[in-house]
Amino acid sequence: MSDAVLPPRLSPGLSPGLAPPRPRWRAGETLTAWMLSLPAVLAYWVLLLLPTLAAVALAFTDYELGMDGFAWIGLGNFAELMTDRGFLQAFRNTLFYVAVVTPGSILGALGLALLIEGGTRGRTFFRAVFFLPVVSLTVAMASAWQYLLHPTIGPLNAVLRQVGVEGPAWLSSSGTVMWALAGIGIWENLGFNLVLFLAGLTAIPRDLYAAAEVDGACSAWSRFRLVTWPMLGPTTLFVLTITMIRAVRVFDTVKVLTQGGPDRASEVLLHTMYQEGFTYFRLGYSAAITLVFLAIVLALMWLQTRVLDKRVHYG
Repeated sequence: MSDAVLPPRLSPGLSPGLAPPRPRWRAGETLTAWMLSLPAVLAYWVLLLLPTLAAVALAFTDYELGMDGFAWIGLGNFAELMTDRGFLQAFRNTLFYVAVVTPGSILGALGLALLIEGGTRGRTFFRAVFFLPVVSLTVAMASAWQYLLHPTIGPLNAVLRQVGVEGPAWLSSSGTVMWALAGIGIWENLGFNLVLFLAGLTAIPRDLYAAAEVDGACSAWSRFRLVTWPMLGPTTLFVLTITMIRAVRVFDTVKVLTQGGPDRASEVLLHTMYQEGFTYFRLGYSAAITLVFLAIVLALMWLQTRVLDKRVHYG
């Protein structure tokens, strides 16, 4: 009998060099997965991706709502932005708002979180009280803020008069309107950041504080500097990013309380974009402002992932 090696037997209908057919149950599973994800995919395209692409395209045109046609003008809208005093004022006001609200709400929330976490009673009560602004509608709270900041009958100016100080017109004076809006912004973001910091403090192992005391960190400041602050690094980074993005997106308080006034002193990017698009119907110019806003948000995300994230300690 010959010792030659015989080739392997092939399944019926299968040619040499071809992979076996895919099981039918796997094809059905793939089809089911696509059918289940189809509503989410369609919603993503229709509600997010397509409007974004449309805004990008409109930013390079002179389209106005109601026009029969439009022309491609390239970077014309962006060139106009650089010389538009209203846009530049809104850009500066937005930067000022972010620069005041971000550190104010983060430091305030961290201090309150440390006080609540260090207390023995009333934790749930104080968490609910400080989280109340997050679940409150700004439009509904506008009347309360208008009353509190009213120049004549407002409680804030009434308290200032008791100590011999004449309070300003907070929402109708060019010198104080952005400070007033920034104060409201800190009030709005304080509760949200507080809850995040409380979660971060709860996740810190208690053994680390005991070890720090053994190593000589007996004071509260030493424990905070050596244990609490490093272990809160991931939480702080997340809070910083979220707060900056929320601050850049300021719109509702400006729209309800000041309408961008007086004399554009409280104009911000999103309110300018709204005015250009839905008041003056310059959708092309409004889309250009939208791209500037998206560029700022992407820059903040890049700052988080490429710069700040490398300096955070993940335990």
